Amino acid sequence: MQVTETLNEGLKRAYELVLTAEELDAKVNSKLKEAQPEIEMKGFRKGKVPMPLLKKQYGQRLMGESMQEAIDDAMSKHFEASGDRPALQPQVKMTNDDWKEGEDVAVVMSYEKLPEVPELDLSGVAIEKLVVKADDAAVDEALASLAKTAQDFNDRAADAEAQDGDQVVIDFVGKVDGEAFDGGTAEDYPLVIGSGSFIPGFEEQLVGVKAGDEKAVEVSFPEEYGAENLAGKAAVFDVTVKAVKEPVDAAIDDEMAKKFGAEDLAGLKAQISERLEAEYAGAARQVMKRGLLDELDKLVSFELPPALVEAEAGQIAHQLWHEEHPEVQDHNHDSIEPTDEHKTLAERRVRLGLLLAEIGQKAEVEVTDAEMTQAIISQARQYPGQERAFFDFVRQNQQMQQQLRAPIFEDKVIDHIAAQATVTEKEVTKDELQAAVEALDEE
Repeated sequence: MQVTETLNEGLKRAYELVLTAEELDAKVNSKLKEAQPEIEMKGFRKGKVPMPLLKKQYGQRLMGESMQEAIDDAMSKHFEASGDRPALQPQVKMTNDDWKEGEDVAVVMSYEKLPEVPELDLSGVAIEKLVVKADDAAVDEALASLAKTAQDFNDRAADAEAQDGDQVVIDFVGKVDGEAFDGGTAEDYPLVIGSGSFIPGFEEQLVGVKAGDEKAVEVSFPEEYGAENLAGKAAVFDVTVKAVKEPVDAAIDDEMAKKFGAEDLAGLKAQISERLEAEYAGAARQVMKRGLLDELDKLVSFELPPALVEAEAGQIAHQLWHEEHPEVQDHNHDSIEPTDEHKTLAERRVRLGLLLAEIGQKAEVEVTDAEMTQAIISQARQYPGQERAFFDFVRQNQQMQQQLRAPIFEDKVIDHIAAQATVTEKEVTKDELQAAVEALDEE
């Protein structure tokens, strides 16, 4: 096949590929000869069908296959010889649309190649890493929060009125049209007012009751209530209040610690401290990663494939538009034109993406099967009851696998760069770290 360069401008390339009629005919004949021994046709023994007849019967289909194979082979050889890596799928178009059998096949192939990414001395990259220690105040704050979740209830004074958040111990009998219904009766039931555990309107009517009170609570079951015989029906609950109790946070001691799986309070504090510092480290890594990317963005500059930038800008504009219009769930809307701001952000993302890919490739960074499996399992947890189906879907979907693999690869490359960079640790408070994280969202 003849290959002639027709465009060499920046990263843009175009070539004319000509497959001569003789080459195409030879490919078709080769395919027919290869298949001839296995072909049967009425009036001929197996493998004895004449070539002219085979060509008449199968020539058109094999001609199309031969064209595609020849073009694919020529493209593959071109990229291998030139070293070009197309930024996106090359565009291939047949130029002689009125082609007839016996004529040469002319094709134009065009693409934007990936740029040469300059090599970077990673030891010259300087980044700051924030460090936060889990101090006593933070541990005590976490303990106090746990104490609330493990709260008990103590009796209020005999004449005390129930408040929102109090626990009332009640007997009740529910009736619809004056008749008690199944499941509507209980004794010594501990109900926390405001918990939302009863049907709407029930708990609010118990605010202000005292121990010993009797009250008729009038409510209506929701239209979508699970029991069809009660859905939408008005009901009256005859309630007897046996006790009113106020919430009391659990005592922060060894007994509370045991409720959370620790041997004693000291053990629980150690667990909390470890968990807090892991959270701080995760947040600090976000800040460090942004700082590292900012530093890399300053250190490198190279030509970017326009098509990649355009595609990325379009995706950014589309995503931000949907964030501003959450009521639109589908994509049936007018086209969204990227702004200059979107294009500037797209250029940064494409530049850094190409740089990280190049660094990762040279460092032979790989995403392991175990890491991919863990990522799939983590995503599958978002679909309770359908985990297996999601797992199988991802295994069969290359695009979904790439979406999961990309952030893992990027994080591993970031770790590789950080390991060689000059890292300065800076101890800060929890509030200062929080402010730094919030600043990331504002940029």
